[in-house]
Amino acid sequence: MRATNLITTITSLVEQRVPTFLWGAPGIGKSSIVKQIAEDRGVGFIDLRLALMDPTDLKGIPFYDKESHTALWAPPAFLPKSGEGILFLDELNSAPPSVQASAYQLILDRKVGEYELPDGWAIVAAGNREGDRGVTYRMPSPLANRFVHFEMEVDVGDWRLWAYKKGLDERVISYISYKNEHLFTFDAKSDLKSFATPRSWEYVDKILKSTITKELLLDTLSGAVGREVAVSFLAFAKVADRLPSIEDILRGEGSEYSNEVDVLYALSTGLVSGYLKDKRDERLENLLRYTLELKSEFAVMIVQDLQRNGVRMEHSEAFKEWVKRFAYLLA
Repeated sequence: MRATNLITTITSLVEQRVPTFLWGAPGIGKSSIVKQIAEDRGVGFIDLRLALMDPTDLKGIPFYDKESHTALWAPPAFLPKSGEGILFLDELNSAPPSVQASAYQLILDRKVGEYELPDGWAIVAAGNREGDRGVTYRMPSPLANRFVHFEMEVDVGDWRLWAYKKGLDERVISYISYKNEHLFTFDAKSDLKSFATPRSWEYVDKILKSTITKELLLDTLSGAVGREVAVSFLAFAKVADRLPSIEDILRGEGSEYSNEVDVLYALSTGLVSGYLKDKRDERLENLLRYTLELKSEFAVMIVQDLQRNGVRMEHSEAFKEWVKRFAYLLA
């Protein structure tokens, strides 16, 4: 299931306190979308890495109660005591079976030992698939039956929307728009340590914004996304030298067009990013007028990207003209 659909679905299940398990390959953003759901709802978020825990960590430690002359369990401080939120059990199937067993009661009965999960909190878990060469344990059927299960897919459209919102380097977004297959190159049968994933492309963005010299850039990027993808990305990044001025276009002064596909991908992303940084009506008008003479598929891509980022353009005279020219491509 795509990330956008997962967010909608899991949000509904969280509201009903239905335990949910999110499966997926490493580095595709499973934990990020669960955290986003909590942020969108304005509730708490606690991330527990069960693979790093012992069985007693969830149940707590026993202590002697003088009044009742019995042993009670002191619940751990990291579990929520009140309010609303999402208790995220990450890497659940990477935890040893004894730790998974200690989570049974918390997941099904919403309590463990003397502790009871507050009514406002929902449980969401996540883990890598058994075939992804991660450290995983087969999930026992009784535990699996305590969840509603989903498998997360890698989708370029969803990733691009996220990348725009996060303000990733335009060259990264442009490159993935141009080379969709390089967003995720993980192969469970390969012994390569570096491969491209949505998470590693976020590292690329940070590398590009760092002080690393040009001489070291290829080796550094190779460590994030693999040598082949890094070479291809840097070759693509050179098209920036052939781009028309983004600011001139947004000021209504641009009249230069290109027929080169790689340049058009980079230009389209640059125009959307440039407008999102300064959302004045006159800049939108200028951008839309520029797209009227652009290759149709790129004109449509620009408008769709703007709309996905919440840009309203029904009031624009240029957009009315744009619709007359390109509406047939949206049918």
